[in-house]
Amino acid sequence: MSYDNFVQPNPETLTYGRYLHVHDLLGLQQELSEPKEHDELLFIVIHQVYELWFKQILHELKHCQESLARDDIMPMTKALHRVTTIQKVLLQQVDILETMTPTEFNRFRKNLNPASGFQSYQFREFEFRLGMKNPAHLRFFAHDAVASAKLEVAMREPTLYDHFLRYLKRQGLAVPQDVLDRDVTQIPSSHPELVKLFTGIYQNPGQNYQLYMVLEALVDLDELLVLWRYRHVQMVRRMIGDLSGTGGSLGARYLQSTLNKNAFPDIWEVRNHLGQGTTPYGSR
Repeated sequence: MSYDNFVQPNPETLTYGRYLHVHDLLGLQQELSEPKEHDELLFIVIHQVYELWFKQILHELKHCQESLARDDIMPMTKALHRVTTIQKVLLQQVDILETMTPTEFNRFRKNLNPASGFQSYQFREFEFRLGMKNPAHLRFFAHDAVASAKLEVAMREPTLYDHFLRYLKRQGLAVPQDVLDRDVTQIPSSHPELVKLFTGIYQNPGQNYQLYMVLEALVDLDELLVLWRYRHVQMVRRMIGDLSGTGGSLGARYLQSTLNKNAFPDIWEVRNHLGQGTTPYGSR
């Protein structure tokens, strides 16, 4: 094979390494154990990759909101599909982390204290952007001006769901005004009129197929978030049992308490209405 036509890089050429800042990227994994524990590098890489994926997810959610503001729902459908595909990768990363045994983790775990995954501001912003806002979380980021500013903005701004409902209203659908005027800093609860509206879309998907697909994509996102939390709970239990987390949380017990969180209660409630008057699935 001849390489004569390949570009020979020089100090001024844009290269793969320069574009991606590979040297900088590979210098960001700084183990704290001394002597270095073999598995600490894996632990750092996994969590840094999580943060990169969280960055991309937030980028996609912003794109969704911008598309809705232009009354163009198609890019939202694609972006949500990308988010859910990323979420599946996040689930798979737990498998990689679980190749580390509890004994191997405990060799360097003490060095992590008081750091904690609870302190991931990007994951918290992800939750806030979906509507799962808790002002009590803000104080854990007061030490970090950048993180605190981002979360304060996410707390005050309308959620992705708020943007979606405003889009529906502009399209002439019967979205209640009190929903549109709600306090966006609060966690939304199910609204009977929205449930009725969405039930109609589900019962006649052919008439509003794009909206039907968006509703299903939102449920996919919500369900995968719960699944990721569940895998995270089981991974923590596998590593440290019911011990407290390094940041002072209750560890697996705290994570277990988050499994009932749902971002889109109206869309979940639709299932109860669609199933009325039918034989329960699995019944004989």
